[in-house]
Amino acid sequence: MTQGERAVRLLLIGPPGSGKGTQGKRVAQRYGVEHIAAGDLLRLEVETESGIGRRAAASMQRGELVPDALVYELVMPRVLAAGKANGYVLDGFPRSVGQAEEGRAIFEDNDVAVRLAVLLDAIPDDLLPRLLERAQSEGRFDDTPEVIRARLDVFKEEVEPLLAFYRERGLLVTVDASGSPDDVWAQLQAVVEST
Repeated sequence: MTQGERAVRLLLIGPPGSGKGTQGKRVAQRYGVEHIAAGDLLRLEVETESGIGRRAAASMQRGELVPDALVYELVMPRVLAAGKANGYVLDGFPRSVGQAEEGRAIFEDNDVAVRLAVLLDAIPDDLLPRLLERAQSEGRFDDTPEVIRARLDVFKEEVEPLLAFYRERGLLVTVDASGSPDDVWAQLQAVVEST
């Protein structure tokens, strides 16, 4: 078996505040893969006022999905490089079936396809306090109460078709994300190691 055949290629799906970033970092550290967080990449572009950042800022400030073309421009080169090396954990991409279909075609053509999609399942109403706390502690411009509610609504609208996409391919597993980060990690690690 080659390195590429063993590489972790994991997608984390979950509403804002479900722990994708926290768990993505843990996966990256434990398995020696790259954590590719679309939201972090976009926020960095906005902060540095790059061309991508200026185009993405308006969507992000309204809690809307950033246009696919901008996300691809940031995420795809990293996924292709990481997928061919040690592997990756994707956090926040894809967010729609359109992104998933486009990504699947590119990933499969380059032999770096997602091997496992994990839904970090949490009740959206329980996430609001987590997100408000994060807004205060991290100072994230896209974590105002209005934007948080909009992001949770967008997630609810977009997630079911995305989950069906991965479920139909036999790649989807659900982890209960309502517990502590350590409890979620124990579940996630068991899932990753069983595949």
